[in-house]
Amino acid sequence: MLSYYLIYPVAWCIGKLPYKVQFLFSDLIRWVLYSVVRYRREVVRTNLLHSFPEKSDRERSEIARRFYKHLADVFIETLSLASVNERQIRRRMKYLNMDDLVRWTGGRSWISAMAHYGSWEYTTNFDLYRTHDGTLAVYRPLSDKGADRFYRKIRSRFGVLPVPMHDVGREMVRRGRAGSHVTLALIADQTPGWPEIQNWTMFLGRWTPFFTGTEKMALKFHMPVVFLDVRKVRRGYYEAVFDLIYDGDEPVREGEITRRYAERLERMIRQRPELWMWSHRRWKHDIGDWLAHHPHAEKISDRIYGAGKE
Repeated sequence: MLSYYLIYPVAWCIGKLPYKVQFLFSDLIRWVLYSVVRYRREVVRTNLLHSFPEKSDRERSEIARRFYKHLADVFIETLSLASVNERQIRRRMKYLNMDDLVRWTGGRSWISAMAHYGSWEYTTNFDLYRTHDGTLAVYRPLSDKGADRFYRKIRSRFGVLPVPMHDVGREMVRRGRAGSHVTLALIADQTPGWPEIQNWTMFLGRWTPFFTGTEKMALKFHMPVVFLDVRKVRRGYYEAVFDLIYDGDEPVREGEITRRYAERLERMIRQRPELWMWSHRRWKHDIGDWLAHHPHAEKISDRIYGAGKE
């Protein structure tokens, strides 16, 4: 737990600095990441090349430079959550169509389908709006106990309850029996491990595996799925628009909710590509290898490739 006691005081102090000073630190971090340690630059270059083959090398290089600037901003913004106050966080992340959200989800639990885009940690302010009985933020516990405690601390400051991935089903059942309706916040653009892969979707020009948890939870508990479209207004300030992609009742075939999420995410990324996490090794799995090891490959292949042609 030593890392917690090292990180938290530094983060608290950074959050108390004027925004202009915070972003001086961000500029320094960007320079170190991009020019000194060259943090995952080859991963970023390869991801951008395959995702935007129609762009020139110069255009992709510019996206990469803007991405590293945004990545450094997100790092500082995340640390600042240790001491930012309610008034400040309300200004830094605003939600523009709350009336639509209430109309779509009123009286029911619902899923906020999010991504590593914009400043996702700022969305931990959503519980301040009191449209529901609480927000459950699903997360994967970190191996470093101190870092894990730090993230749970900053994510819960404004009422959100962090819930480990393996506990979310039980927590939803418990909440349902208690008669409460909650917001289930899921960052759904992560890469599943090899044994966990069940669904592939065409995404940014390539077959891409997605976690199926969003879809399974939506169908099991009849929960609407609402995509969170984030816009960066200016440095340090964001707005979000809710976009309904599943109403909780519509009969859908397997993989359809995941496909809609991936399609909506791609549209958002193409608008402001530098705001997505290109340093993730998002395409480390190959669909051909996966099908070659799957016992029902022929049946699954027809379903996957057939859906991709639509």
